[in-house]
Amino acid sequence: MSLTPDLRERIERTLQGNRVVLFMKGNPQSPRCGFSAKAVGILDALVPDYASVDVLADAEIREGIKEYGQWPTIPQLYVGGELIGGSDIIEQMLNSGELHEVLGVPAPDRTPPTLHISPAAADAIRRAMESSEPGIGLHLAVDPRFAAQFSLKPVTGQEIVAEAEGIRVHLDLASAPRANGISIDWVEDVRGSGLAISNPNAPAPVKSLTVLELHDRIIAGAIDVIDVRPPAERAIAPFPQPHEVLDEDSHDRLAALPKDVPLAFLCHHGNSSRQAAEHFRSLGFHDLYNIEGGIDAWSSEVDSSVPRY
Repeated sequence: MSLTPDLRERIERTLQGNRVVLFMKGNPQSPRCGFSAKAVGILDALVPDYASVDVLADAEIREGIKEYGQWPTIPQLYVGGELIGGSDIIEQMLNSGELHEVLGVPAPDRTPPTLHISPAAADAIRRAMESSEPGIGLHLAVDPRFAAQFSLKPVTGQEIVAEAEGIRVHLDLASAPRANGISIDWVEDVRGSGLAISNPNAPAPVKSLTVLELHDRIIAGAIDVIDVRPPAERAIAPFPQPHEVLDEDSHDRLAALPKDVPLAFLCHHGNSSRQAAEHFRSLGFHDLYNIEGGIDAWSSEVDSSVPRY
């Protein structure tokens, strides 16, 4: 598509009003693709605040930003009005330290994390790497939700390298602090065999909460509810109990709450709310609940005066 003067002005107004802008699929609270999630995870670890534009919510921007920066994919990171690149370039610049310099934050800490690898796990890893070509190393990635994944891929020399039981593990700068203290074992049970990873840094998993259980906790004053639905849906069926609303204006304030406060997330049927809860889990909260069935279940099982839609 051609970049109209009006569309160019919209993009430039966004760039001029915000030093750091990420054009992405979804939003930082709920990325809608893996590449956007990777970019968000990196930025969240480096800067306290940045602007984001959900290209899925604006078809003109989705195509126009590709034309504006002559960059064909999403996400796209801009700093000071200049295009930095997509998620792979963001990751490369993170590991080289260039991204820290561009963002004006302190140089990265390259202290290797402490890893614990059992002898059985070390033997299994060595067997798996026996046929690896020269230049291939064992990489460990730990995402913002503390999901860990091993891969065999080329070593660039920019990784942080940790060693345990004679095994060299390569980590990117974002993964290294999340992996500190991790334990890696080899397990065999009825489900099969494989590496088992235990991460002491990972917050407790998001727990399920029925609407009946939620009702009891609200009566007891033992939980805070956060409605993640868009304004139009909240207008159709307002949640009748005390609650907060999650949006761009409230996110930072809610993220600053004590990490041990119990939070229950509500949406229409319980899907978007789980994504929001997982996002808060990545921020370090460890008493999180997803309201199963959402406002629809609340209407069916607790309060029929709430409209269903």
